[in-house]
Amino acid sequence: MKTAVIFGGAGYIGMWTWKRLRARFDRFVLADVRPPTEPLPEGVTFVTCDVRQPVIPQLEAALGPTAVGQIEWIYHYSAVHREPGHAFEEYFDTNLPGAEHVTAFAEHYRVPNIFFTASIAVYGPTRTATDESTPKYPNSGYGISKLAAELIHERWAMGAPERRLVTCRPGVVYGPGDPGNILRMIQAVKKGIFFFPGNPQIYKSYAYIEGLLDSVEFTLEREEKIIRYNYVEHPTEPLVDLVKHIEAILGRKSATVPLPLWALVPAAHVVQWLTKGKSGIHPKRVRKAAMPTHIVPQWLIDHGFVFKYDFATSLKDWKAQKPDDF
Repeated sequence: MKTAVIFGGAGYIGMWTWKRLRARFDRFVLADVRPPTEPLPEGVTFVTCDVRQPVIPQLEAALGPTAVGQIEWIYHYSAVHREPGHAFEEYFDTNLPGAEHVTAFAEHYRVPNIFFTASIAVYGPTRTATDESTPKYPNSGYGISKLAAELIHERWAMGAPERRLVTCRPGVVYGPGDPGNILRMIQAVKKGIFFFPGNPQIYKSYAYIEGLLDSVEFTLEREEKIIRYNYVEHPTEPLVDLVKHIEAILGRKSATVPLPLWALVPAAHVVQWLTKGKSGIHPKRVRKAAMPTHIVPQWLIDHGFVFKYDFATSLKDWKAQKPDDF
């Protein structure tokens, strides 16, 4: 029985993964701290699992005594990743033990393949075009912890000749059902006004969920022992053009107002104070939005991956799947 274990399996990427890969596996085990928000079909099992603790004892009952040597792939998506929302040390307290425990699980069950999601945050600020060969200077707890977790997974991969590791560094993931940055942009344009945080010409890289999963399937067919690749929609476009694409899909214009950070950040502090921290307009989020993320998925380009989506076509696909978001 071809089995895959997805750590973080009840999250956004995890749920999309098993749905996309159902034809490739007979059984999925979704390991997560929170249960899925929808019923699971036969062949997909949920197990409560906290990667901050050793995961072998948390999963052994569900996997059964014959699972050693029977798990073909691990997908490791578990992480503390939202910024803002966590203290600096929380990224390390989860992401590093998670890497240690998942690779220990892989060694115990003799799993030959791991797909691990890192992040473009490992590069730090990307003011110029940044591919996989660019030096990494992470400047956040999230980025530093993800880079360290990459190294833990690579140590596992180098521990035996039959082990394979795929490390994906996606941009901010978006798509149907995700309440993140792009949906907030869509909602702002729908309301008729969009404030550019800083320079509208900065490049912003994002990763559409369907395109990301295309890349997951692409790497499954490869034979390299270790793959490290960026995933973002290609080509990356300036923020001002992303807003134009949203206006086009909505069929309406909005008032677009560039505002300097020296005005937006204090305003975000006021909003947080007035809403007692409940608003999504957060100073850290404003600064993050003003930071360029100019990522190039060079490994995929060099190896012949076909990008089905740019930002405009991803919006059309999203709207076809979930028109209520538009």
